Amino acid sequence: MISSIDLKRIAGEENVLENEPMALHTTFGAGGPADLFITPENLDDLKAVLKALKASGTPFFILGRGSNLLVGDGGYRGAVITLRKNLNRVTVCGTTLTAEGGAMMPEVAHAALRAGLTGLEFASGIPGTIGGGLIMNAGAYGSELKDVVQKATVLTRAGDVLEMEPASLGLSYRHSALMGKECIVLSVTMGLSEGDPSEIKAKMDELNQRRRDKQPLEYGSAGSTFKRPAGYFAGALIEEAGLKGFSIGAAAVSEKHAGFVVNKGGATAGEILEVIRHTEKTVLENSGVQLELEVRLLGEF
Repeated sequence: MISSIDLKRIAGEENVLENEPMALHTTFGAGGPADLFITPENLDDLKAVLKALKASGTPFFILGRGSNLLVGDGGYRGAVITLRKNLNRVTVCGTTLTAEGGAMMPEVAHAALRAGLTGLEFASGIPGTIGGGLIMNAGAYGSELKDVVQKATVLTRAGDVLEMEPASLGLSYRHSALMGKECIVLSVTMGLSEGDPSEIKAKMDELNQRRRDKQPLEYGSAGSTFKRPAGYFAGALIEEAGLKGFSIGAAAVSEKHAGFVVNKGGATAGEILEVIRHTEKTVLENSGVQLELEVRLLGEF
């Protein structure tokens, strides 16, 4: 394991934290500490950090907003790297918008709005980074990133910077070819269309109101806990199994939308995972459908 002293020499004292609680960096609001938490200031620092981590054999994880992640109560033995603090710029040229990997999706959507560009309204309520969003091909209300992505710039584990076209990104429902490869999305370039700002804003407001009406935004969660099974809706299957409101400690199946497992305040990651596993088991027994977890699990449970 690399020492924090060595990492601070590379990335700067203020950009390396030790034993950082991951509950502060996930939308579930649960999870133990990461040994090291790194916020590189630029691409050169990021490359140097990765090189040092690999040379020392230190495991690492690339964190977006933590909006699709459950970290175990035992934390993560290794380094967590995030681009959110420094690598988050958004630029617009004509109808082309480019966002660095750490930019939040609502911020990217609002940058498009300010430029009078349509095509990202669906992203205005997704609480993740554009880098993390690309890796899972984030979407909502019938639209997804693959509808607008033109290319992405990616840093590989080997330290190479690649420019990837949509065909090589392999974007499909909640999936991309980048999943599980420990690549870092440096930027995403999207092709949008000119639109009326008032109409774009109205569409964003409509979608966000639908989100507020139907989703338990008052509690910590990772959004939809399970992927949509072919031919079914996860929330409906969970509700049919009588699980709406089922709880263990402060973790519960939302009474507002059964497709969400929520932290009602102070839930441990273990309690959240217990609710998830009980839900999977009960739905399988009730309907014969095996739910597939959309949330990623990390660290020691």
